[in-house]
Amino acid sequence: MKIGFHTDAFNSAYWNFDQCLQWANDNGLNFIECGLIDGVSWIHGLGYQPHVALYEDPLLLRRKMETYGVAFSQVDAAFPLSGKEGPLYGVPYVLKTIPWAKHAGCDCIATTDGLHKPDGLSDDEAMEAMKRSYGQIVEVAEAYEIHINIEVHGYFTTNPDRLAQMLQFCDSDYLGLNLDTGNSFIAGQDPVDFCRRFLDRIRHVHIKDVSESLAAAARGDQTGIAVSQCAIGDGVNAENIQQVLAILSENRFDGVLSMECEGAGGPMIEKSLAWLRKQLA
Repeated sequence: MKIGFHTDAFNSAYWNFDQCLQWANDNGLNFIECGLIDGVSWIHGLGYQPHVALYEDPLLLRRKMETYGVAFSQVDAAFPLSGKEGPLYGVPYVLKTIPWAKHAGCDCIATTDGLHKPDGLSDDEAMEAMKRSYGQIVEVAEAYEIHINIEVHGYFTTNPDRLAQMLQFCDSDYLGLNLDTGNSFIAGQDPVDFCRRFLDRIRHVHIKDVSESLAAAARGDQTGIAVSQCAIGDGVNAENIQQVLAILSENRFDGVLSMECEGAGGPMIEKSLAWLRKQLA
């Protein structure tokens, strides 16, 4: 298993992507995950956002990343696909991301559903719409040999039975799972059970703890959180993370563990990295 991080960690620090590359290099990490922006944003253009725009040339970016010794573990194109806007905005967004990711040297793309029950659709109607969307996406992904990962993050994906249905949308090795230890926990589920049930479909992992106060306020009421509000290993989800790591290790998982932890340019994510390295050791 390899360790990386999501640049979401530095949203609140208003870092740019280059600063994230430097942090990876300084801390001996070779893998990074970021969100992709389809269009322009003033906050991104001024250097206050740690994500990458699709207008940036992927080959030139790949060469820059190589100078830092860093590669993409995954890029995040997780516009919710479960609601009425999924086919309109989400599908073209992912389809545009696929060839970009190929040129950038990235073979995994994160996708997901929405945080809440979609307005104006029954659950079965939303599932059927997502099935059509994933059918379009996976057809293109297979041509580019890009893995489309369904992230545990929303109303459907934090329901293990619905997630099992989603993973059967396409009979393809290029449709897999991004396990998220924090989102499954905050939704009131057991991350260890998720790991065991979907072990053979896991392609990428988000390692995310949950603070005691956040768990008390939101567990069972939310389906996804952006980042840990505490260092990984200091929260109430730490024991579950340890068990997940043990299961992955026993089954020779060799993918990337992507930390999702508040960074703020400070010590919290560095403490998280030290804890995670200790667990793997």
